[in-house]
Amino acid sequence: MSGLEDLYQELILDHSKRPHGKGLLEATDDAHEAESHQRNPICGDEITLRARISGEGDRIAAVSWDGAGCSISQASASMLTELVVGKTRAEATTLIDGFREALRSRGAVELDEDLYGDAAALTGVSRYVARVKCAMLAWVALEDALLRA
Repeated sequence: MSGLEDLYQELILDHSKRPHGKGLLEATDDAHEAESHQRNPICGDEITLRARISGEGDRIAAVSWDGAGCSISQASASMLTELVVGKTRAEATTLIDGFREALRSRGAVELDEDLYGDAAALTGVSRYVARVKCAMLAWVALEDALLRA
């Protein structure tokens, strides 16, 4: 394993063991808040994600989640939370689309570390088709929540 692969594996394990944003924030009746539950039927990983949009309805004010599953799904949710808070809906959607493209590329497209931060460590998952859904779970939940909020 190369030094970069070792670092990426370490980042994934760290986010899995010490996840950011885990623990759902209390739900409110705010129209700018939505929740999405996603499940990977193949392996049983589950994520429930709650997103709050600022009062102006444009920026992601908070993201929280809870779930169970493999280290990849849990780390991905943690990395996503860290990445999107403070971003506009449009910026988050662009990140989701780019993440999806990279993970479906089977290694042909790499995530830009400057843009994706720690989530760039998930680039290698694209070579393992069975793990792509695990990494995508939280991202699909956020995409769904943003459509509802």
